[in-house]
Amino acid sequence: MIDLDDIDRDILRAMQKDATQSASQLGRRFGMSQPAMWRRIKRLQDAGVIAGRRVVLDKDKLGFGVTVFLGVKLAAKGRVSLEDFERAVSAIREVQTVEHVLGLYDYRLRVVATDIADFERVLRRRIMTLPGVGNVEANVLLTEERLPGPL
Repeated sequence: MIDLDDIDRDILRAMQKDATQSASQLGRRFGMSQPAMWRRIKRLQDAGVIAGRRVVLDKDKLGFGVTVFLGVKLAAKGRVSLEDFERAVSAIREVQTVEHVLGLYDYRLRVVATDIADFERVLRRRIMTLPGVGNVEANVLLTEERLPGPL
């Protein structure tokens, strides 16, 4: 684990809010030169604290009006490896996240679709045909009140 000072934490908060800020912009904000800020960011990246940067897309504007969380219980864990299932389900473009969980289900999937009919097609033709799939429970997302925020 890396030792973080208050400035590191402030930089991380600022970058989580807007990852498009340059080292120069962040430097001005925190009273540092661009090279000094770049060194701090590089140290955080090299330590793995900053694992990457991403663009958040508006799924509704892109035509994905339905998000469904699926709980998937594998039918025969001995006959199909977890890696085989994970590889196969990760290849489905509508599946946004694959989480191996402990509890009633073996996996939790976040699936996006244009509408319910499209989701049904993905479920029937792509997900239910995967090797080892047993029970599946679907929960349709109605609203998302809290978006992921700073750690």
